[in-house]
Amino acid sequence: MGSAAGSVDTTLRVRTAELGDASDVARLLCDLGYPSNREEASERISIVRHDPRQQLLLAEIGGAVCGLIATYTRYAFSRGAEVTQITALVVSSGNQRQGVGRRLLREVESRARRSGVTCLDVTSNARRTDAHEFYRHCGYDDSSLRFVKMLGD
Repeated sequence: MGSAAGSVDTTLRVRTAELGDASDVARLLCDLGYPSNREEASERISIVRHDPRQQLLLAEIGGAVCGLIATYTRYAFSRGAEVTQITALVVSSGNQRQGVGRRLLREVESRARRSGVTCLDVTSNARRTDAHEFYRHCGYDDSSLRFVKMLGD
């Protein structure tokens, strides 16, 4: 049954990103601190859509995109099993603390379980203390330090 005339649709829906979502994806990447324009986001969406080991899911409320989660599933030699890594998770500032991030995590967890994955891994910048609390609250444990070396000219 449809919503009554004049009512606001507040239904939270999670779906796979499409090329037409590039502007929303670029905006959310900028919110996360990774500047991107529409063309760059479109290229990233295309790459993910053509790689069966990756997913890019969007959350939307009332048809408006308000969050994204990106994942990559790989074989982890140390575990001897497939591991799904969350490579990006962001919820627009106006939609935080409304269950959007938790819903995105639950969707990824559900899809990973159906695929036989037994471990999810997420890396969060040391400065993002609010994100660390969010992950802990969602059942994720602190597990290790991550070291990064950028390779450039």
